Amino acid sequence: MAEAASAVDSITRDGVIDIARAAGAAIMSVYAGAFDVARKADASPVTAADLAAHRVIVDGLARLTPDIPVLSEESTDAVAAGERRGWRRMWLVDPLDGTREFVKRNGEFSVNIALIEDGVAVFGVIQAPVDGALWHGAPGHGAWRRSGETDRPIRARRVPGAGPMRVAASRSHRDPRTAAFVARLGDIEPVALGSSLKFCRLAEGTLDVYPRFGPTSEWDTAAGQAILEGAGGILVDAGGRAFRYNQRGTLLNGAFIALGDPALPWRTWLEPASA
Repeated sequence: MAEAASAVDSITRDGVIDIARAAGAAIMSVYAGAFDVARKADASPVTAADLAAHRVIVDGLARLTPDIPVLSEESTDAVAAGERRGWRRMWLVDPLDGTREFVKRNGEFSVNIALIEDGVAVFGVIQAPVDGALWHGAPGHGAWRRSGETDRPIRARRVPGAGPMRVAASRSHRDPRTAAFVARLGDIEPVALGSSLKFCRLAEGTLDVYPRFGPTSEWDTAAGQAILEGAGGILVDAGGRAFRYNQRGTLLNGAFIALGDPALPWRTWLEPASA
């Protein structure tokens, strides 16, 4: 089996993978039947699946790593910004990323678990509940796609000089700024895909660019960033800086671009959008 990132030992890595799979199973138990959709204060949807996965993950991580606090999308109101910003290490979790896709029943949603150290996403796991696919990785240590108990190393694609780039587009979030950015890329092959699965496709080389100028939160990107950077890609903000976590009073992200190939001329693409 492939070696895990130095940020976690193999027991912790496999424990987190087991927790992500258990959360996926909890999600699918709701997905299989009828469910209600409530609205949070920000009007985003929440279902029984979000809450069930949250409980599985928070309880599982508390047993696995009792000394590391957990910040989940479904528990942010319970943790003051001043408290969480004092955490050097933390788990950052989205129990069900892509709730809108879950409600649409299109299968494009995921479980996201990331380990943050001093603001850096150092390890991430993303699991796709519908087909059971799972990705994990960490910057500087590699990235893998796991089937059963077998890990297959993955690597982001180095884009050749000819042929269209494959550009990820959200099914539920489109905005004029993103459309303008994509238009500047020239010949592309657009790929519509929901949730953090876009980062996984970048990491395994089936997508090349993922721009996002609409709203996201830190739990939407942390696990994906760790996996993508482990596979050789990058995630940067509109100023070209690497993303960092739990550094501010807000947990909202700014604009970003994720790329499989850091050699692409992404700074040129970002200049008009950030001017």
